[in-house]
Amino acid sequence: MTKFRHSVAACTLAMAMGVVGEAAGQANPPMSATAQARTEAAKDTDDGLVIEPTELPVTYPHGRYQVLFQGRGNYVPVLRWRVESGILPPGIKLDDNGQLHGEAERAGEFQFVVSAKDGGQPQQTVQRGFVIKVVEAITLAWKNPAHVAGNRIEGSVEISNSTTDDMDLTFDVKAVAENGRATEIGYQRFPLKRGTIGMALPFGETLPYGAYLVYVNVNGEVAKRNAIYKQQMQTPAPLQVVVGP
Repeated sequence: MTKFRHSVAACTLAMAMGVVGEAAGQANPPMSATAQARTEAAKDTDDGLVIEPTELPVTYPHGRYQVLFQGRGNYVPVLRWRVESGILPPGIKLDDNGQLHGEAERAGEFQFVVSAKDGGQPQQTVQRGFVIKVVEAITLAWKNPAHVAGNRIEGSVEISNSTTDDMDLTFDVKAVAENGRATEIGYQRFPLKRGTIGMALPFGETLPYGAYLVYVNVNGEVAKRNAIYKQQMQTPAPLQVVVGP
């Protein structure tokens, strides 16, 4: 009788363990992607202070620039901002409230480190490095470099407008002889639309016998900004015209 009671008890215990195991399995189903994302978001919120954005937009000389740095994570308002090291583009500054603004004065690549301090006691301080690229408003490049063709010097260039403004463009090409005499071999004036990339501008003219340096000059004016953008190119060596007109 005792043996039978022990067998029943063992069977009952095994069944109970099976029920508990099943219940435990039901209590911990595989986590869905949505639940996992929510968990990671909650974990991210529990992190310390983080500076955003992580990257800064490109600009160009005399273009309006405005970015607001913000804090994410756990911190005590109000945040105070400053440049810890490096250099901002001349014409752009960072205010104490995190507002980065101004108009860059020249092209270049500028690296700097920004810090943010919160209002806690003790204060929480974080830093992040940034780069601002200031690209040329007008880019000028040879498409078909200036060359001699019989008694002519001719060629073409490509011009681009990387700004958000239309500009009044003057395109001027001169061939300068050894005695200093300059001959116009290309000229245009027209509105260069914003966002124009790689517009081809040809030039060419018949010239007397002699050696010539070719100078390409472009001026782009944006009157509403009181801004003038300039680019220049020249041939690396004189071009020799050996056949007269």
